[in-house]
Amino acid sequence: MDEVDSAIVHHLQKDGRLSNRALAEKLGIAPSTCLERTRLLRQRGIIEGYRAQVSLRALNRSVQAMVATQIRPLRRDVVAAFEESVTRLPEVVSVYTMAGSDDFLVHVTAQDIDHLHAFLLDQFTNRREIVGFRTSIIYQHLTNPVLDPLP
Repeated sequence: MDEVDSAIVHHLQKDGRLSNRALAEKLGIAPSTCLERTRLLRQRGIIEGYRAQVSLRALNRSVQAMVATQIRPLRRDVVAAFEESVTRLPEVVSVYTMAGSDDFLVHVTAQDIDHLHAFLLDQFTNRREIVGFRTSIIYQHLTNPVLDPLP
Protein backbone atom coordinates (compact mmCIF):
# COMPACT_ATOMS: atom_id res chain seq x y z
CA MET A 1 0.00 0.00 0.00
CA ASP A 2 1.28 3.44 -0.86
CA GLU A 3 0.44 6.73 0.86
CA VAL A 4 -2.75 7.27 -1.15
CA ASP A 5 -4.05 3.78 -0.33
CA SER A 6 -3.25 4.31 3.34
CA ALA A 7 -5.03 7.67 3.32
CA ILE A 8 -8.12 6.15 1.67
CA VAL A 9 -8.27 3.41 4.30
CA HIS A 10 -7.68 5.93 7.09
CA HIS A 11 -10.50 8.26 5.99
CA LEU A 12 -12.98 5.45 5.30
CA GLN A 13 -12.39 3.99 8.76
CA LYS A 14 -13.24 7.38 10.26
CA ASP A 15 -16.34 7.77 8.08
CA GLY A 16 -17.45 4.84 5.93
CA ARG A 17 -20.26 6.96 4.46
CA LEU A 18 -17.86 9.47 2.95
CA SER A 19 -18.75 9.97 -0.71
CA ASN A 20 -16.15 9.21 -3.36
CA ARG A 21 -16.14 12.87 -4.39
CA ALA A 22 -15.55 14.08 -0.80
CA LEU A 23 -12.84 11.46 -0.26
CA ALA A 24 -11.08 12.45 -3.48
CA GLU A 25 -11.25 16.09 -2.43
CA LYS A 26 -9.68 15.32 0.96
CA LEU A 27 -6.86 13.45 -0.77
CA GLY A 28 -6.36 15.93 -3.58
CA ILE A 29 -6.88 13.34 -6.32
CA ALA A 30 -9.37 12.92 -9.15
CA PRO A 31 -12.66 11.19 -8.23
CA SER A 32 -12.03 8.57 -10.94
CA THR A 33 -8.62 7.77 -9.43
CA CYS A 34 -10.13 7.59 -5.95
CA LEU A 35 -12.90 5.26 -7.13
CA GLU A 36 -10.41 2.93 -8.84
CA ARG A 37 -8.08 2.91 -5.83
CA THR A 38 -10.97 2.10 -3.49
CA ARG A 39 -12.18 -0.67 -5.80
CA LEU A 40 -8.68 -2.20 -5.85
CA LEU A 41 -8.46 -2.01 -2.04
CA ARG A 42 -11.71 -4.01 -1.86
CA GLN A 43 -10.47 -6.53 -4.44
CA ARG A 44 -7.22 -7.03 -2.51
CA GLY A 45 -9.19 -7.69 0.69
CA ILE A 46 -7.85 -4.65 2.52
CA ILE A 47 -11.32 -3.13 2.75
CA GLU A 48 -13.62 -5.97 3.77
CA GLY A 49 -16.86 -4.04 4.03
CA TYR A 50 -18.73 -1.12 5.52
CA ARG A 51 -20.78 -1.36 8.71
CA ALA A 52 -23.00 0.80 10.83
CA GLN A 53 -21.72 1.24 14.37
CA VAL A 54 -24.71 0.90 16.67
CA SER A 55 -25.24 1.64 20.33
CA LEU A 56 -25.55 -1.53 22.41
CA ARG A 57 -27.50 0.45 25.01
CA ALA A 58 -30.01 1.53 22.33
CA LEU A 59 -30.46 -2.17 21.45
CA ASN A 60 -31.26 -2.99 25.09
CA ARG A 61 -27.83 -4.60 25.59
CA SER A 62 -26.37 -2.44 28.33
CA VAL A 63 -24.44 -5.23 30.10
CA GLN A 64 -21.37 -6.69 28.40
CA ALA A 65 -19.13 -9.51 29.56
CA MET A 66 -16.23 -11.66 28.41
CA VAL A 67 -16.66 -15.36 29.06
CA ALA A 68 -13.36 -17.29 29.15
CA THR A 69 -14.27 -20.86 28.24
CA GLN A 70 -12.50 -24.21 28.33
CA ILE A 71 -13.84 -27.17 26.36
CA ARG A 72 -12.92 -30.87 26.22
CA PRO A 73 -12.08 -32.89 24.31
CA LEU A 74 -10.08 -30.50 22.16
CA ARG A 75 -10.93 -32.20 18.89
CA ARG A 76 -11.55 -30.42 15.62
CA ASP A 77 -15.21 -31.53 15.46
CA VAL A 78 -15.92 -30.41 19.05
CA VAL A 79 -14.24 -27.05 18.50
CA ALA A 80 -16.09 -26.48 15.21
CA ALA A 81 -19.45 -27.43 16.73
CA PHE A 82 -18.89 -25.09 19.69
CA GLU A 83 -17.87 -22.19 17.43
CA GLU A 84 -20.85 -22.70 15.13
CA SER A 85 -23.42 -22.96 17.90
CA VAL A 86 -22.17 -20.12 20.09
CA THR A 87 -21.87 -17.62 17.21
CA ARG A 88 -25.59 -18.17 16.47
CA LEU A 89 -26.68 -17.05 19.94
CA PRO A 90 -28.24 -13.56 19.82
CA GLU A 91 -26.36 -12.46 22.95
CA VAL A 92 -22.95 -13.19 21.40
CA VAL A 93 -21.06 -10.29 19.84
CA SER A 94 -17.85 -12.14 18.94
CA VAL A 95 -15.90 -15.31 19.64
CA TYR A 96 -12.11 -15.49 19.90
CA THR A 97 -10.31 -18.83 19.65
CA MET A 98 -7.40 -18.65 22.08
CA ALA A 99 -4.11 -20.31 22.93
CA GLY A 100 -3.26 -20.81 26.58
CA SER A 101 -5.40 -21.84 29.52
CA ASP A 102 -8.67 -20.70 27.90
CA ASP A 103 -9.85 -22.13 24.60
CA PHE A 104 -12.33 -19.35 23.78
CA LEU A 105 -13.13 -15.83 24.81
CA VAL A 106 -16.79 -15.04 24.13
CA HIS A 107 -17.99 -11.43 24.13
CA VAL A 108 -21.65 -11.37 25.19
CA THR A 109 -24.31 -8.73 25.87
CA ALA A 110 -27.51 -8.76 27.88
CA GLN A 111 -30.23 -6.43 29.10
CA ASP A 112 -29.08 -6.65 32.72
CA ILE A 113 -27.18 -8.83 35.18
CA ASP A 114 -30.17 -11.13 35.74
CA HIS A 115 -30.45 -11.86 32.02
CA LEU A 116 -26.68 -12.38 31.77
CA HIS A 117 -26.83 -14.87 34.63
CA ALA A 118 -29.75 -16.74 33.02
CA PHE A 119 -27.93 -16.79 29.68
CA LEU A 120 -24.81 -18.29 31.25
CA LEU A 121 -26.82 -20.91 33.13
CA ASP A 122 -28.82 -21.86 30.04
CA GLN A 123 -26.07 -21.75 27.43
CA PHE A 124 -22.81 -22.58 29.24
CA THR A 125 -23.61 -24.86 32.18
CA ASN A 126 -25.74 -27.28 30.14
CA ARG A 127 -23.11 -28.11 27.53
CA ARG A 128 -21.12 -31.30 28.08
CA GLU A 129 -18.05 -30.06 26.19
CA ILE A 130 -17.66 -27.00 28.44
CA VAL A 131 -15.53 -28.01 31.40
CA GLY A 132 -15.19 -24.52 32.85
CA PHE A 133 -15.83 -20.85 32.26
CA ARG A 134 -15.16 -17.55 33.98
CA THR A 135 -17.16 -14.40 33.39
CA SER A 136 -15.74 -10.86 33.55
CA ILE A 137 -18.12 -7.91 33.37
CA ILE A 138 -17.04 -5.14 30.99
CA TYR A 139 -17.34 -1.67 32.49
CA GLN A 140 -16.23 0.17 29.38
CA HIS A 141 -15.49 -0.96 25.82
CA LEU A 142 -13.06 1.25 23.93
CA THR A 143 -11.82 0.59 20.42
CA ASN A 144 -9.34 2.21 18.11
CA PRO A 145 -11.55 3.30 15.20
CA VAL A 146 -8.67 3.92 12.79
CA LEU A 147 -5.91 1.38 12.19
CA ASP A 148 -2.98 2.33 9.99
CA PRO A 149 -0.57 -0.23 8.50
CA LEU A 150 2.37 -1.12 10.71
CA PRO A 151 5.85 -0.61 9.28
